[in-house]
Amino acid sequence: MRPADWPRDASLDERLLVLDPRTGAQTHSTVGALGDFLRAGDLLVVNDAATVPASLTARTAAGAPIELRLAAPGHESTEWQAVLFGEGDWRTRTEHRAPPPNVRVGEVIRVVEALDATVTAVSPESARLVTLRFACDDDTFWQTVYAKGRPVQYAHLRAPLALWHAQTAYAGRPWSVEMPSAGRPLRWSLLAALRAQGVSLARITHAAGLSATGDDALDARLPLPERYEIPAETVDAIARTKRLGGRIVAVGTSVVRALEGCASAHGTLRATAGITALRIDGSTPVRVVDAVLSGMHEPDTSHFALLTAFAPAEHLHAAVREAEARGYLHHEFGDSVLVIAA
Repeated sequence: MRPADWPRDASLDERLLVLDPRTGAQTHSTVGALGDFLRAGDLLVVNDAATVPASLTARTAAGAPIELRLAAPGHESTEWQAVLFGEGDWRTRTEHRAPPPNVRVGEVIRVVEALDATVTAVSPESARLVTLRFACDDDTFWQTVYAKGRPVQYAHLRAPLALWHAQTAYAGRPWSVEMPSAGRPLRWSLLAALRAQGVSLARITHAAGLSATGDDALDARLPLPERYEIPAETVDAIARTKRLGGRIVAVGTSVVRALEGCASAHGTLRATAGITALRIDGSTPVRVVDAVLSGMHEPDTSHFALLTAFAPAEHLHAAVREAEARGYLHHEFGDSVLVIAA
């Protein structure tokens, strides 16, 4: 599958591969025709987390340049897990980036020439994964991040991303360190058309995490634990939809992880906020979600593994081969796949 030529604006003409998980049958369509594959009574669940400018330039105590990517908030408002990268820029694929210089607990890193951050922990699994405590209050931290940071960049694009590129139409609270990209092509005009045909809309908030770290051992652990919040009205809408025979269609793997992580932790879906460490694959029992709209993902990714909970791996591999043959765009800002039974 070829990379995207540009961080594309959302377009209803973007391609959509629809996969029937029972038969493996493929239909090639467009995002704008999403309603052709949904029914009145279905419920579309989106992740309304906005994307933060999580990529920050920094220097070690010895003055070595590094890139710091925020990964997840810690127990305090100015404590964060972060992944460190060595020299290089967005034009170099993450897996080819130089490793960062080793840092030690207690070392002070200078971030965006404005903030000091003390290393409070270094993961035993990867020296790239650290915990930092920023020497400022919460307001100063966020003001600096938004003034000096930028969204995580992708080498398969031909131009750098601005922050607005990395937001969905319905983005709310700034929780995600990478874009919940399955929802990128869903314009309000399409969502309104779906509502008009009887498809309902609900939301959750899930802090979509980093998709790659450049360290094979750490990548094998992805996704890292991520926080989520499920409102009572969404729980009620899901219960009502299931009672009336409709389908729960998750927009993105982050929605699947929030709903299934909550149901797994509590035995049932409930209105709550929490953190999920659930890694979903073909062996995971799916309790809530019936279908998923996702980006085009390569077979060695955790996103692809999650899709095997909804369709046999052989059907998904066949869909990937067909998408490659037809020149679908993959990765973030690429085309879409809908796994749904007819």
